Amino acid sequence: MTTPAPHLTGNYAPVTEELTAYDLPITGQIPAELTGWYLRNGPNPHAAASRHWFVGDGMVHGVRIENGRAVSYRNRWVRTTTFTEGARGYDEMGNRNLAAGVANTHVIRHAGRTLALVESSYPYELTCELDTVGPYDFDGKLHTAMTAHPKTCPVTGELHFFGYEVVGEPFLTYHRADADGNLQLSRPIDVPAPTMQHDFNLTAEHVVFMDLPVVFDLATAASGDGMPFRWSDSYQARLGVLRRDDPHGEVRWFPIDPCYVFHTLNAHDEPGKIVLHVMRYSELWRAESHVFDKATLWRWTIDLNTGTVAEEQLDDRDAEFPRVDDRLVGLDARFGHASVSGDSGALVRYDLHTGAQTSHEFGPGRIPGEAAFAPADQNPGGNGYLMTYVYNAETDRSDLAILDATDLAAAPVATIHLPRRVPFGFHGSWLADQ
Repeated sequence: MTTPAPHLTGNYAPVTEELTAYDLPITGQIPAELTGWYLRNGPNPHAAASRHWFVGDGMVHGVRIENGRAVSYRNRWVRTTTFTEGARGYDEMGNRNLAAGVANTHVIRHAGRTLALVESSYPYELTCELDTVGPYDFDGKLHTAMTAHPKTCPVTGELHFFGYEVVGEPFLTYHRADADGNLQLSRPIDVPAPTMQHDFNLTAEHVVFMDLPVVFDLATAASGDGMPFRWSDSYQARLGVLRRDDPHGEVRWFPIDPCYVFHTLNAHDEPGKIVLHVMRYSELWRAESHVFDKATLWRWTIDLNTGTVAEEQLDDRDAEFPRVDDRLVGLDARFGHASVSGDSGALVRYDLHTGAQTSHEFGPGRIPGEAAFAPADQNPGGNGYLMTYVYNAETDRSDLAILDATDLAAAPVATIHLPRRVPFGFHGSWLADQ
């Protein structure tokens, strides 16, 4: 009897049905100022099998909140062409099909469109009821894949993102869309090899790319064994800085110690410097792609005058899925949050100015996912709530927990009890009604 892969067991295992449920039970009181959708994306292979956790078909789980009520829960697969037709990213001639993907990593809203994202293909547009509209290519202007971690500038409303390619140059292309969703800029970034670039950094004045030593490996790709990337001891880890006011200008490269970063917390400018907060792995996928080292919070300070980067570890706790108040992306956000998994899960609140930490410990067998920040008022960085799905191993069910971000150690202000478990997944958003 074959033992199932770890990413297909426990709460990693896919759910097999789409479900809609209304008038969900609540413990506590949902804050009256919250009206909108909490959405989270993640892999949920339709065939109940996949070669790696990262490549399962995307499924979005959503809870609708109105006037203190948990109106509904629904989960829907993203109907990509891979899901409906079995389409592949490349044909036998090596031609790229950018509509073929699994759209399983993130879900955001920009210019009135809700988009399910994965870094290997086009986004897929969804309705507010989570039905699939279809692939979105910015009116035919996008000719690369799109990262699952675009950044919206809170000042201009512009959406900054990139696409990377593993077969043929350019290996990296930077894009910018305006607040109305018009793609206005696409420019290649010169990198020597096809590295896996999952996230990047945005400040008020700069874009910072992370060219790190996890490189596309053709032999691994041909074998179909997991993710087609491996650690390289010979590839230089570096950060590439581009000025936003000169988007076709020079990219300055700054060497750093070898490492990998899936996710950035935030970045901001200081006089003559750029400060980045990231979740850093000492290395990744040296032998195979099913094993992960732990990630910890680090601060990188790029000195634009000396051409050096100061690297400092801020915490030794194994954490991931970092988030800030999205209204402070690229600015000097004082507080950030990350999730801790394991047998007993937690959310951690970092004071990036003082170094202080606060945590909410969920207890044995209760594991949170990524926590999105939901503002309580019109003051960026002010009061707000953290919203996350929490899996309960004892009941094999999940809840949507809503916690006061300013009093994280306290009990959740509300817990919305869902009719089923939500498998472990990736990223999501609080989409307030506009």
